[in-house]
Amino acid sequence: MKILIDTNVALNILLNEPNFFAGSKKVFDLAEIGTFAAFISASAITDIFYIASKKLGKKVARESIRKHLVRVFKPATVTDSHIYQALDLEWSDFEDSIQFVVGEGLAVDYIVTRNTQDFTSSSIPAVTPEDFIILITKDNEEPK
Repeated sequence: MKILIDTNVALNILLNEPNFFAGSKKVFDLAEIGTFAAFISASAITDIFYIASKKLGKKVARESIRKHLVRVFKPATVTDSHIYQALDLEWSDFEDSIQFVVGEGLAVDYIVTRNTQDFTSSSIPAVTPEDFIILITKDNEEPK
């Protein structure tokens, strides 16, 4: 199984956001032990750095991304083709359209996000971290 995590899930972890940390951290922990392949788009990393550096400072944000985020979630390249495809989608949120086309190129099974409603036009199921944990737990409990 492969997933792409959205910017907001990564920020939940890096910023230790109280209302969302537990579910997002569980996805991180499961990815860390190799339960599934986990990716994050390279463009999301730049957004994450910008937002995290405002709250944590540049040095801490950079180290958190280096030591935690990209150690577990493999950065996925964003190409010129991805940009053109995302522009053609004409979604209201361009960043989400980039996430989708990157995920499509990786053939991910899920996009894990806090904003599932932003992916209603997506052919890739978008799930919250909590819903993903339920899905992955059910998959691991089913007889093979």
